Amino acid sequence: LITYIFIPQMASMLPLPDWVNVAFYVLFLWWMGNGLESAWGAFKLTIFYLLGMIGTTVAAFFFGAAFSNFMLTTSLFFAFAQFYPDLVIYFAYILPLKVKWIAWFSAAILLMQVIVGSMQFRAAAICAMANYLIFFGPSIIRDARHRRDVTERRRRFEVREADAEALHRCAICGATEMTDPNLEFRVARNGEEYCVPHLGQAKAAT
Repeated sequence: LITYIFIPQMASMLPLPDWVNVAFYVLFLWWMGNGLESAWGAFKLTIFYLLGMIGTTVAAFFFGAAFSNFMLTTSLFFAFAQFYPDLVIYFAYILPLKVKWIAWFSAAILLMQVIVGSMQFRAAAICAMANYLIFFGPSIIRDARHRRDVTERRRRFEVREADAEALHRCAICGATEMTDPNLEFRVARNGEEYCVPHLGQAKAAT
């Protein structure tokens, strides 16, 4: 129930010896751990990791999930992406990618597996990712609500702006104080209103 945490589960895209893959895996975990410890502190990171261990163990013990420490590492990476989304890492040691792109891609694959998987797999995945959901679930929900509210306010503002009637409109070019707040308007002798740049044409016509 404990030793699986220390067994790297990593499939390399390059034909490298196992010990090289393990070395890169451990270095990557150490790198993520340092970043999370800087953002959280040692105590909070330890709690996050312990919750991940418990969740993964529960998933394996009660639901028979063969996640090993893959889900635990994934939850660490998702947490890392929350703090350092624009950090660039080199995928397969060659291709530069931002952390948030890899996190979104990994989340999409995990979500697809949850959707098409069995109820047993879904329950196991939720248990294994419980640490991430506990730590970041509330903030993700708040951010989603905030974005929804901002979008709704922007939509209402645009509707009001579109429905508002202009007080001044040039009879020649159709410009209003809404299209150009710095534009000045004058009423000519013919009773029509013109913007200052076209006022001369209006006087010539009259």
